[in-house]
Amino acid sequence: MKLFKFGGASVKDADGIKNVFSVLEKVGHENVLLIISAMGKTTNALEVVIQNYFEKSDALNASVQEVRKYHNQILMELFEEDNHPVFSAVNAHFKELDYFLNHNKSPNYNFVYDQIVSFGELISTTIVSFYFNYRGLKNNWLDVRQFIKTDATYRDALVDWEQTQKLITKQIKKKNLYITQGFIGSDENNFTTTLGREGSDYTAAIFAYCLNAESVTIWKDVPGVLNADPRFFENAILLNQISYREAIELAFYGASVIHPKTLQPLQRKEIPLFVKSFLNPMLPGTKVYKHVDLEPHTSCFIVKKNQLLISLSSIDFSFIMEENISEIFALFHQFKMKVSLIQNSAISFSVCLEVIFCNFTELKSILAKKFKVSYNENVSLYTIRHFTEKAAQMVEENKTVLVKQISRETMQVVTKE
Repeated sequence: MKLFKFGGASVKDADGIKNVFSVLEKVGHENVLLIISAMGKTTNALEVVIQNYFEKSDALNASVQEVRKYHNQILMELFEEDNHPVFSAVNAHFKELDYFLNHNKSPNYNFVYDQIVSFGELISTTIVSFYFNYRGLKNNWLDVRQFIKTDATYRDALVDWEQTQKLITKQIKKKNLYITQGFIGSDENNFTTTLGREGSDYTAAIFAYCLNAESVTIWKDVPGVLNADPRFFENAILLNQISYREAIELAFYGASVIHPKTLQPLQRKEIPLFVKSFLNPMLPGTKVYKHVDLEPHTSCFIVKKNQLLISLSSIDFSFIMEENISEIFALFHQFKMKVSLIQNSAISFSVCLEVIFCNFTELKSILAKKFKVSYNENVSLYTIRHFTEKAAQMVEENKTVLVKQISRETMQVVTKE
C-alpha cells in the first residue's frame, strides 16, 4: 500500500478538500491509505476551548460554536443538499464533544486536552470521507483509535507496537482506499491519546511499518524538503534527495517538514518517504531513502525560536560531575523539557531547552537548591548542517551570540536578537 498524509493546510477550506480529491485523481487512489490532520487552525481553536473549560469561562460555549461554525461553512460549500447525511455525522461529533465538556470529572489537564483536541481530526476525516463518496470515490473511514494503541501518557503517548501491528494487519485490506486520522490513538481503557504535536506524520509511518508499505508521501504546501525555512531565510532551495540519516539529523535539530519520530520506523523497513507539494502534485519533490547523498550538497539551516537557555554552576565551586548531570537530566525528564543543546565546563553546565508545558518556575526552584541558576528566555537556537564560514556569518550577523558549539558537520549557535 501507499500512505498519503495531508496536513491541516491542505484541508483548511472547501477548495483545499476539492484539491486533495484532484491530487488523488492525478496520482492514483487504489491501494492508498490517507492520513488527514485537523482542518486549518482547528487544533489551536480547540486549545482555546480547553483553556475556557478549565477557567470555567463564560466564553466556553462561544469557543465551541466557533469551531462548529468553521466546519459548517466548509460543509455548506462542499454539499448542495442541506439534508445530506454528512451534517448529522459531523453533528454527532459535536454532541460527543458537548457531552464530554458537561460530564468529565477528571482534573488532569493532559487527559482533557487529548479528549477534546482529537475532535479536530475526527471531524476533518468525516467530512473528507463523505465528500469523496459524494464525488464517486468510494472509501472506507477508519477510527484510528481502534488501530493505534498506546500507553496513557496523554499528549505524548508511546505506541504499543505489538498490539498496533496485530490490529492493523488484521483489518486493513489491500486494493481499497482508506481515510483515517493522524495524531491520535487510544490507551488500554480506550481513552483517546495523542502522539505529540505534528504527530500525523508519525501516524503515517506507524501504518507504513505495520503494512510493509511501498512508500509514504507527505503532502505539503512547499515543493519538498528545503534547506531552510523560507519564513526565516531568503533563497531557500529544494533538496532533491536526502538519506534517512541526514533527515533524522535535520528532524532532531528541529526541521519542521518531517516529524522527529517519523523516520525511525521507515528506516527499519527501508520504506521510502516522499515530501511533495499538494499544489503541484506531479513535481518530484524530495525523496528520503537509504544511502543516498544529499543533493544538492549545501548547508542546511534550522532555527528554533522561543527557547530557554539555562546555565547551572556549583555553589561551592566543586566540579559538576556525572552524578550531578544525571540528577539534572532526571529533572528535565520529569518536567518534560526537551534538550536541544548541551555545553559544560568543570564547574558549569549549560543547556538550551524547549519548554513544552510551561513549568519552568517549579523546575528552577528545585535546581536553585543545589546550583546557582542563570537563564535567558526567548532565545533562538540556530543549527547549520554542513556549515561553512559564510553560512555561520549569515546566522550570527546583527545578533548577540550566547553559546556557540561546533562539531565535524554541525554548528549550533544560541542567540539573542
